[in-house]
Amino acid sequence: MTETAAPTLELAGDYQLDPAHTRIGFTARHAMVTKVRGSFGEFRGTATIGEDASLSSTEIVIAASSLDTGQEQRDGHVQGDDFLAVNVYPEITFRSTSVEKDGDTYNITGDLTIRDTTKSVTVPFEFTGLAKDPFGNVRAGFEGATTINRKDWGITFNAALETGGVLVSEKIGLEFDVSAIKEA
Repeated sequence: MTETAAPTLELAGDYQLDPAHTRIGFTARHAMVTKVRGSFGEFRGTATIGEDASLSSTEIVIAASSLDTGQEQRDGHVQGDDFLAVNVYPEITFRSTSVEKDGDTYNITGDLTIRDTTKSVTVPFEFTGLAKDPFGNVRAGFEGATTINRKDWGITFNAALETGGVLVSEKIGLEFDVSAIKEA
């Protein structure tokens, strides 16, 4: 009996994010006692992964109005002027400015624009695998997370709590579970 080796796949190349299998999410502490979790359902993105990580790049454009926390009233408030002001600023964007590789981690630094304010952010992404799906697509997987201070983007709404602290944390966790399809 002979064994057949699995085909070798090449990571380097150009990719499109697969929205059906990618999650762009966030967490915020509410009333100092619990985390509210949410995600964005509409986005598009591309990535180029170079043989040398420094030749890699990515761009993601998120429809701010696609925010979903599972609670309609809260979603309306966060989409409104106190937070994202989606009628004035319909997109959240991230464009990489540098990529460094450390083992299976890609540290991606880029310009995050929210409400027309752009700040540099670094997100460490762990490479989680490369596979060929049943439809012949080569898929690359990455998971990343970082924390930002929403006040840095001019999102300052809050309310003091009678027991001390504030209603909504300044620190917002960003979470990325990415499945990207390699372009043929």
